[in-house]
Amino acid sequence: MGVHQIVVVGANFSGLGTAHYLLKHTIPALEKAKNGSTTYKLTLISPSTHFYYKFGLPRVLASPDLIPISKAVLPIAEGFKDYPEDHFELVIGKATALDEGKKSLTVEGTYEPIETRNVSYDTLVLATGASSASPIWDLKGSHEISVAALKEMHAALPKASSILIAGGGPAGVETAGEIGTLYPKAKTIILSGSDRLLTRLRPAISDQAESQLSGLGVKVVHDVKVNSATKKGSKTVLELSDNTTNEFDIYIDATGPRPNTTFLPKGWLDEREHVKTESKETLRGPIDGVYAIGDCAGYALGSIFDILDAVRPLCGTIYSDLAGPGSNFKAPLFKQNLKETQLVPIGPNGGVGAAYGWKLPSFAIRMIKGKDFMIGKAPDNVFGKEYVKA
Repeated sequence: MGVHQIVVVGANFSGLGTAHYLLKHTIPALEKAKNGSTTYKLTLISPSTHFYYKFGLPRVLASPDLIPISKAVLPIAEGFKDYPEDHFELVIGKATALDEGKKSLTVEGTYEPIETRNVSYDTLVLATGASSASPIWDLKGSHEISVAALKEMHAALPKASSILIAGGGPAGVETAGEIGTLYPKAKTIILSGSDRLLTRLRPAISDQAESQLSGLGVKVVHDVKVNSATKKGSKTVLELSDNTTNEFDIYIDATGPRPNTTFLPKGWLDEREHVKTESKETLRGPIDGVYAIGDCAGYALGSIFDILDAVRPLCGTIYSDLAGPGSNFKAPLFKQNLKETQLVPIGPNGGVGAAYGWKLPSFAIRMIKGKDFMIGKAPDNVFGKEYVKA
């Protein structure tokens, strides 16, 4: 009896969802179809022992009294403890190299004692996501690094008199809204880095966001970026693209992330350094047996729907490829949501956004996301509750 090794690299939203769906549905169906001639083992590679609920971070970082860190940082192993050991393994470490010929990954440990091991694959799913400059927004290996950064922010914010946030996307705008609400006496500035905030939404909604931030005392500055940031004692010296230099008590880098693909062969990547997808409808990658999902993939536009809507089609494609043409199985195709969709709370009492092209009123943003940033859904990701049904 042969063992087919399926390796999923990355354990945030896309990696966890894919791993759970494969374990719950795809692998049992494949073993049934193969009549016991082949078994399948899934190895999940994660740089951290914990899942990091990114959506809640603007409120988590603002104050531990609003959302405790413990609700946003959850152990991954708990969510997979019910799967048979011969079908699942969690490997903690960061993929640092890939040998295409040997179908092997080099994985470097991220917790003491640091150890390096090789992980072989027959089928490879790349779900490595993207990383921001600051450890506040995503894990840089051990979850303890990001937890320490959040605690440092909690200690500094109440004492800060000047705060600069770089980045006019949802993370920056939401963070500015939280800080403007909680710390109205501080001088808070947000640099959009463009000619407006929230460039994936229509200009009228961008204007509404700026108006709401201004109402909270947050100054919005356009067409200026941070060229360099240097620590000077407890302050940060920022050199800006308008040739000015200023000191701030707190600097929060909320600029856009970059895909975690540096360990992959260059021929697998597109001009943006995302993994090439043969077709965004099937999510097949640059060569046979390789697939990509989420923010590391070429099709992705940075929306959560690029993950949620892709898990089932991806796993269907994997089943179809492994079962072979005799299965008569037709995998569902991924249909990307290209309509204007983004919900951005600005403080606990409102926000801006749109869903599937429809502009949403401020109270709807508050009810859907602004109340608690949907923190109650964090455990659902760890336990795969979105994928209980096939």
